[in-house]
Amino acid sequence: MEPKKLEKPRKNGAFSTCQAVTKPDEETGGVFPTMKPLDMPKAEKKAEAAPVEKAAEVIDFSKVKIEPLFSDFVDFDTFAKSDFRAVKVKECEAVKKSKKLLKFVLDDGTGTDRVILSGIHEYYEPEELVGKTCIAITNLPPRPMMGMESCGMLISAVHQEEGQEKLHLLMVDDHIPAGAKLY
Repeated sequence: MEPKKLEKPRKNGAFSTCQAVTKPDEETGGVFPTMKPLDMPKAEKKAEAAPVEKAAEVIDFSKVKIEPLFSDFVDFDTFAKSDFRAVKVKECEAVKKSKKLLKFVLDDGTGTDRVILSGIHEYYEPEELVGKTCIAITNLPPRPMMGMESCGMLISAVHQEEGQEKLHLLMVDDHIPAGAKLY
């Protein structure tokens, strides 16, 4: 079957000569016509970008040391008093006159911003945390720090690696809404 030549209108009102080309459909095996301009130089054809895969960071867990688990048990009623919530980081900035503290302005789902100060500046730059969804304990009593009140605590995982402390702020799927309770 020979390709058909057709006139295809352009946006500016001019016409370009096109060629109807059939391409096999991979899923159904059928053939569907497409329009391919005859006057298009080969260099203008759009090349499909190959997906870029991130190289997975290899972690040697044999060099990791974690704190031992608590041997004391806590009853369920005591545990249930802790209010763990998903929070969205609206703003994050370094606290002036402090090398460690970051000031977080968080959406905790209540409609009122929550401020939490956290000593994690050694591990994170403020701008990389804006927009992230984290976990916080929200029913701790307010604590004054550097002249500001911190209303809660962000949850992090801490371990030792080759003699150095490593910290990872617990970040969760961004599909979890602000204020979602953890059980």
